[in-house]
Amino acid sequence: MPDPTLLRPLWLLALPLVVLAAWLLSRRGAALGDWDRAVDPGLLEAMRALGRVEGAGRRGAGLLPLAVAALVVLALAGPALERRDRAAWRNLDGVIYVLDASPSVAQSPRWPQLQTMGRFAISAMGSRPGGMVVYAGDAYVATDMTADLRELGQTLSVIDAETVPDPGSRPERGLSLARRMLEEARVLSADVVLMTDGGGLGAEALREAEALASGGARLSVVGLDGTTPEMESLAGVGGGRVWTTDQTDALAAYIRDAGRHVLERQDYPLLFLADYGRLLLALALLPALLLFRRAAR
Repeated sequence: MPDPTLLRPLWLLALPLVVLAAWLLSRRGAALGDWDRAVDPGLLEAMRALGRVEGAGRRGAGLLPLAVAALVVLALAGPALERRDRAAWRNLDGVIYVLDASPSVAQSPRWPQLQTMGRFAISAMGSRPGGMVVYAGDAYVATDMTADLRELGQTLSVIDAETVPDPGSRPERGLSLARRMLEEARVLSADVVLMTDGGGLGAEALREAEALASGGARLSVVGLDGTTPEMESLAGVGGGRVWTTDQTDALAAYIRDAGRHVLERQDYPLLFLADYGRLLLALALLPALLLFRRAAR
């Protein structure tokens, strides 16, 4: 049997208040209040027999609201059980953005436009996981493969010319790190988007583009100041396309519509919790209905 858990355990702090209210009501007695103790029991029983006193036999009626309150508190605490019989899937078609953060790019007047273009592309990814690599003279993982697209977009927004301390422009290192990320994530197909001004593109970058393509990825290039022959060659080898910063909507549509969504069942179970609080709320309706009964006359 799976172990029960509470999704919102802080609601249990209200239970002592319910217990305190129950104790106060029990001290007050039944519907006659403290008259049960002030009047002679024989006289009180005679008055009940003559119909002069109502409330006999309803000593526990005041506890019904407390039962309702206790069940509601338990329901709000979120009692849950683990469910491991659900099928879990992961998307094997990802997107990695390889961003040139050298000063020639990050200090360009068109840098904000390049960031906006990247954020639009990220928002169009749907269920595809994504990651980000930044490079200058060396390359670093800015965001590992994740399904949290908000985090990915926020990371892109804070990158500037001081993010990468290494001087220079080595796009082949950024592409190599992106390829390693895809291998470690066991992604079967992916889009790699290189965002650059063209600095450092050469034979080594072409070899990395060929390696990405052989691994099932497509390499596209976004040119900061337009396209160059080196960008065209790189995208041609990588099986992708070349974009300019005025093609924001086109890149977003490409990421959204050209994705090859490949799903695989997880090798490991994910933890699902079934919240049974709603069932307790339904159970609380039973004593609540008794509060609306009419007394016989």
